[in-house]
Amino acid sequence: MILIPGLSCGGHVWDGTVAHFQDRYECHVVTLAGFAGQPAIQGPMLERIRDGLGQYIQNKRLERPVIVGHSLGAFMSFWLGAAFPDKLGPIIAVDGVPYFPGLADPKATPESVKGLADGMRSMRKSQTPAQAAFGLRLFLRPMVTDEKDFEEIAESSVKSDPKAVGQALYELMTTDLRPLVGKIRSRVLLLGATAMATTPEQRKQMEEHYRVQVASIPEHEVTFASKARHFIQMDEPEFLFAEMERFLVAGKGE
Repeated sequence: MILIPGLSCGGHVWDGTVAHFQDRYECHVVTLAGFAGQPAIQGPMLERIRDGLGQYIQNKRLERPVIVGHSLGAFMSFWLGAAFPDKLGPIIAVDGVPYFPGLADPKATPESVKGLADGMRSMRKSQTPAQAAFGLRLFLRPMVTDEKDFEEIAESSVKSDPKAVGQALYELMTTDLRPLVGKIRSRVLLLGATAMATTPEQRKQMEEHYRVQVASIPEHEVTFASKARHFIQMDEPEFLFAEMERFLVAGKGE
């Protein structure tokens, strides 16, 4: 099982998940380049990370590993599945989709959001370390419920390279995997977080925006953590573990 964290995060966000599954799976936890104190790399950053993960699977001789990704890590899981369809086992995407701007507006395209993406990247390039740390804490705070969990996430996230965070955000907003995910041959479970919905109508719309993103994947499921914000693995860990267990056990008989 390979576990991939999200934007700016260290691999420790998967500590609870590893503790739950390590008696049955060999767990490989990664921290992406430029995040949580890791050295940054030159762009195209996410494409290089995708290829690096593919090479890691080959070098370690991992036989169709389970891929578990959160947020940007989930985006990366979809990209790995499309790029290396014969190398991966089941994919579990934790509140991450093939194209993030499409969650707010299904009609969004890389062209329509490029100006915004450019601005966000430029802002992070010009920030001082103190400004970057402050901005990152503001960005992350609404994404998890418990203050202790937030501080744990923020402690390592603020060690991220601001330019790497800005570049990753830019590439995340301008890389649309929706036309590619139909190539995925792995079974896919997408777990969406909907606690931020304030009305039944808003929740229904949010759920539909998740579902449409993975509709072209031949074998997929979508389920929702109704009490979780973005970090489902911290807000609703028992729900996450139960859904992962169910999904993985069901696949063993196929």
